[in-house]
Amino acid sequence: MMFSSKNPNPVYSGGGISFLTGSRNGRFSYGYSSFKGKRASMEDFYETSISEVDGQMVAFFGVFDGHGGSRTAEYLKNNLFKNLSSHPDFIKDTKSAIVESFRQTDIDYLNEEKGHQKDSGSTATTALLLGDRLLVANVGDSRVVACMAGSAVPLSIDHKPDRSDERQRIEKAGGFIIWSGTWRVGGILAVSRAFGDKLLKPYVVAEPEIQEEEIDGVEFLIIASDGLWNVVSNKDAVAIVQGISDAEVASRKLIEEAYARGSSDNITCVVVRFHDLLSIPAFVEMGIGKV
Repeated sequence: MMFSSKNPNPVYSGGGISFLTGSRNGRFSYGYSSFKGKRASMEDFYETSISEVDGQMVAFFGVFDGHGGSRTAEYLKNNLFKNLSSHPDFIKDTKSAIVESFRQTDIDYLNEEKGHQKDSGSTATTALLLGDRLLVANVGDSRVVACMAGSAVPLSIDHKPDRSDERQRIEKAGGFIIWSGTWRVGGILAVSRAFGDKLLKPYVVAEPEIQEEEIDGVEFLIIASDGLWNVVSNKDAVAIVQGISDAEVASRKLIEEAYARGSSDNITCVVVRFHDLLSIPAFVEMGIGKV
């Protein structure tokens, strides 16, 4: 292993197992790993939450990649799923609840940040398991990639300023993008959607793009910050995880690979694997965190 518990810059990882609900009789396991990498500070946060909402089991996985500081990403970890799961239409109109909860969480955060001099922001890339449904909601350039029928299938599209539809949206709102090492909104920010970033409102928005899939067609998910995706392709990431049955071990392997390929960013990965119920003798619920 490249990383050990004696490393002054350790990988934080853990995982768990839970049942699926709905007509598919199965279970899922998940693992997460997070590493400061070559950055001076850690601005990535993640959330793995399994709870019951209105009698239904709901699993929420999120990766939040902060910029300009860690305040926004940490706020999202602590509040985004809480706000979403308490939305009155969460079960009956989940997509609308996601959009409204993301928008309101951004508003709440900006209101709390009034008076703070430093302007920070964060991406939010989330996967929600609800019954037989998988809903991916993305704001920013972290990414969700699924393995379906053995192939890598992106379930989110990065929000970059040079995406033609994003550029049009920004310019229509009165903003602009320019090249400064990469394409940036107002010459500042290299993502076109994010939470926070009050100085770049209304050009940088926290409105998610949502994609829905049936869980039945998905072998596993990779949810990761761009510290992975900047150096590891979707196809390569899926190939790495395919050969590793333990989701936590897989998430750590992705981080090792990204670091070995020269990633200069914080790196956070969550892997969610779907299994046949016959492969587990009894329900197990774990919450293992280790360094």
